[in-house]
Amino acid sequence: MDWEQQRRKRKRFARSSSQVQFFTRRSLFLCLFFFAFLLFLSSTRWFSIAAASFRPVLDASSTTLSRLSTSASKSTLDSSLSSKYSPLRVESRVLFPDHLLLMVAGKFNRDEKLDCLYFKSVARGLNQETLKQSVLSTDKYDEFRSIARCPLPPLNYSASAVDLRKRGVGADDHWLVRNRQPVASWERVVYEAAIDGDTVVVFAKGLNLRPHKESNPTEFSCHFRLGNSNNNGEYVLTTKAVTAAQEIIRCSLPAGALSTLDKEKGIRVTVSRGSVNTKAHLQVTLPSVVRLFNSKLNDLQRNQEKHELCVCTMVWNQAAALREWIMYHAWLGVGRWFIYDNNSDDGIEEVIRELNLEDYNISRLTWPWLKTQEAGFSHCALRARDECKWVGFFDVDEFFYFPSKYRHLQEYHTAGRNALRSLIADSSASTSNSTAIAEIRTACHSFGPSGLTSHPPQGVTMGYTCRLQNPERHKSFVRPDLLDITLLNVVHHFQLKQGFGFFDVPKSNAVINHYKYQVWETFRAKFYRRVATYVVDWQEAQNEGSKDRAPGLGTEAIEPPNWRLQFCEVWDTGLRDFIQSSLSDPLTGFLPWEKASG
Repeated sequence: MDWEQQRRKRKRFARSSSQVQFFTRRSLFLCLFFFAFLLFLSSTRWFSIAAASFRPVLDASSTTLSRLSTSASKSTLDSSLSSKYSPLRVESRVLFPDHLLLMVAGKFNRDEKLDCLYFKSVARGLNQETLKQSVLSTDKYDEFRSIARCPLPPLNYSASAVDLRKRGVGADDHWLVRNRQPVASWERVVYEAAIDGDTVVVFAKGLNLRPHKESNPTEFSCHFRLGNSNNNGEYVLTTKAVTAAQEIIRCSLPAGALSTLDKEKGIRVTVSRGSVNTKAHLQVTLPSVVRLFNSKLNDLQRNQEKHELCVCTMVWNQAAALREWIMYHAWLGVGRWFIYDNNSDDGIEEVIRELNLEDYNISRLTWPWLKTQEAGFSHCALRARDECKWVGFFDVDEFFYFPSKYRHLQEYHTAGRNALRSLIADSSASTSNSTAIAEIRTACHSFGPSGLTSHPPQGVTMGYTCRLQNPERHKSFVRPDLLDITLLNVVHHFQLKQGFGFFDVPKSNAVINHYKYQVWETFRAKFYRRVATYVVDWQEAQNEGSKDRAPGLGTEAIEPPNWRLQFCEVWDTGLRDFIQSSLSDPLTGFLPWEKASG
C-alpha cells in the first residue's frame, strides 16, 4: 500500500513538472516575440510614417502665447524629422530669373559637396520622382544662415519643393509631405531688415513706391512672429509704419521684442499695405524671408573708436578691380570698407581675404537681392553708423584725384597720403548760410577706352587717359548719423536731416575719375544686369536717350564700330602721373597692387 501511494505521488509530480516546463518555454517564446515587435515599432520607417501623418492642430481661440508655444513644439518635431533626413534645413525659397535661392539654417562646411533635389510638381504621394543637380554656389548669409543657389527647376518640377542634400544622401519619401512651401518671387518679397533703436527698418520689393519720394506711412504695417514658430504662417504682433520711402518701411518694434531676441532664434517680420475693415479686406501682406537677430557684434562696434573715413560699395564680379581701388584709396585715408557682394562668382572672397591679411579692414556682406542698390546703401549707412564718422558711396571704377595736390607735389615734392581725409575735414568745416555740412559731393569725369582694346595691365588709372569734356553727376561722403530717418537716397547721395546741408567740392580741389567706358571686353558685362533699382537694364528698350545709358548703344551687347575711340574729348593724364610720382617703386616701377599680386 505504501509503495502504491509513492508511485502515484511520483506520477503526479512528473505530470506537474512537464506542465511547468511547457509554460516556461511558451513564456520565453512570447517574450522574444514581444521584444521583436517593439524593435519593429521603433524602426525609422515606422516612425517616419507615423510622424508624417501627425500634425498638432492650433486652437484659433488660444492666446498669442499659447499659439507660439504650440507652434514651437510643432517646429521642434519637424526639425528633428528634417535633421534625420536632411541636416540642411531649407527655411525659404526665392525664385530669380536665372536661379532659385535657398535660405538654409546654419552654416556649410567649406568643402562640402551639395546637390539640389527637385520633386515632380504633380506627385503627391510616396515614392516621389526626383532629380538631382549640382548646386551653382553657396555662401554665408548672416550669423545664423547660409544660402545656396540652385539651377531653375526643370519642366514639371516644382520650385516650391526643392531641397538641399549632401552629396551621397538619398531622397526621403516623406520630405515633400512635411516641407512643401510657397516660393517667393524676387520681385515681391520682404528680403532684409535691421533694428534701429526702438524701430525696425524693413526692406521689401513689390510695394511699387515712387522713386526718390517719400510715401504715406499710414498705408503700411509690420507684422512679427517668433523665429522658432511656424504658426501656419500667422504673424501674431502688428505695429504701424513710421516712415515709407522707395523699398524701405520703418515701423515701431513691438513691446518686449528686444528681450525676446535673446531667447528665440530671431523674430520673423513682414510688411503689409492697405487696411482691414469689416466691409472689405484690402490688406496685402508680402511673403518674407527675414529674421531679426540680436547680434553681439553691434555692441562691440559701439564701444570702439570710430573710423574717420569708410567706404561702401556694391559689386558684381569685380574681384579683378578691388586691389587697385582699395589700396589707392586706403593711401588717401580710407580706413574701413563695406563690400556688398551682389552674386559674384569670380573669387572675390579670396581677394578680400588676402587684402585683410595685408591689414586692410574689409567686410564682405552677401547681398543676393537684384536691383536693390539704393536699399543696399541705406542698409550700409545703418550698419556703418556705429563705426564711421563719414561714409563714402562710390563704385570700384571711380577714383578720387586732387589736381591741386598734384601741382603741390610737383612744386614742393609733398606726398598725397591722406589727401582724401584732409579734403573731407576741410570741406566739413565749411558752412553755407550757417548750415552745418553733413554731405560732401565731388563731381565725376567719365573716361572712355582711350584707344585700348584690352584691359590695361597696370590698372585702370594707368591705362585710361581720355575723357569727356564736361563732368557727369557726383558721388558723396555723408555723415551716417545725420541722415533723414527715411534713409531715402538717389544711389549716391542721401536725404539729410532738417537743418543740415551739403558742400560741393571745387573741381580744382578734387574730382572723381570715373572709368565708365572701358574696353569692350570689360564694358559688355554691364549688359548682363544693372544694380540700381530705378535704372532700366540696357537690354530693355526704354529711356534710350538717358545719361544712364551709353550713347550710341542699343539693347544688345554688340560692340559698336570704333568703340576704342569713343568718349574721348580731352586727354587727361593727371591721375596717372600723380600715382606714378607718388606710389611707384623707384627701382622696379611696380605699383603697390602689382607688387602684391605678382
